[in-house]
Amino acid sequence: MRATVMHGAGDVRIENVPDARPIEPTDALVVVSRGCICGSDLWPYKTMEHSDTGRRMGHEAIGVVEAIGADVRTMKAGDVVVMPFAYSDGTCVFCREGLHTSCIHGGFFGAGDGDGAQAEAVRVPQADGTLVVLPVGADDVLTPSLLTLSDVMGTGHHAAVAAEVGPGKAVAVVGDGAVGLCGVIAARRLGAEQIIILGRHPERIALAREFGATDVVSERGDEAVERVRELTDGLGVHSVLECVGLEQSMLTAIGITRAGGAVGRVGVPQDETMPASQPAFYSNITVGGGPAPVRAYIEELLPDILDGRIEPGRVFDRAVRLDEVPDGYRAMNDREAIKVMVEP
Repeated sequence: MRATVMHGAGDVRIENVPDARPIEPTDALVVVSRGCICGSDLWPYKTMEHSDTGRRMGHEAIGVVEAIGADVRTMKAGDVVVMPFAYSDGTCVFCREGLHTSCIHGGFFGAGDGDGAQAEAVRVPQADGTLVVLPVGADDVLTPSLLTLSDVMGTGHHAAVAAEVGPGKAVAVVGDGAVGLCGVIAARRLGAEQIIILGRHPERIALAREFGATDVVSERGDEAVERVRELTDGLGVHSVLECVGLEQSMLTAIGITRAGGAVGRVGVPQDETMPASQPAFYSNITVGGGPAPVRAYIEELLPDILDGRIEPGRVFDRAVRLDEVPDGYRAMNDREAIKVMVEP
């Protein structure tokens, strides 16, 4: 079968790899009907050292179950499913606490030696605890929004939860990528009164406003901090969704949080140490977040998508075939696309 393999920075190839198949009795084989490229895929695209064997890419997918292992009980061949970016058994102590990304028997797609979802098919370990059967066909008009449940919508929601977003609060979203835009949706859904988007790309800002952003800050660094504080009577916001992962974005996040506020970090940190730890400490700012346990949020978010109350699939502004995935990476890296969907 064909799959996306990254061999180094800027070197993405579509190669023939061994066919995906169930190996363990808890596995399912899913034929991918829609996948996508994630902003986090761009970090190795920029920095990965050359590898002869390469790394299988992709961790977001909707597909059709083709085969199941003997122990799989919650799905059957022909079911349409959404695949979270991490697999989990659904029964360990962390899964029961809603932290599926820390599952004792779990792992991440598109990392290490595991299958990637930018492919014709993918083997899904721990299928019962990972996959969610969807009440739609494989080509339903809601497919783009349902696909966001595999990562970006759940991740934006996780940032909002970690940042303690709630009714009447002032919220800022640092980053205007797909996760940040979904964070705007999440903040509005949770009742935020003021939602400030920090970004400078006109098409993304326009979409953020349609999703519920009330204010836009296009400045960066100290100027951004000053502008947000101007918009909040000098106090800063109650909640910040940090959706980038760079030192500057975290410095900004802490700088715009009011005393006693909270920051939800979901941008993959690119530094070993946390910037602005002392200002956060002395202002009693709570800093939380991490890899989003999106499996824990699917049942909560799914009805809003099915009923049309939220439309996170609008973050997809380009679609490519599998053979065109390398150009999809280039387009996202060059900021020509917000998020690229991969079609059969």
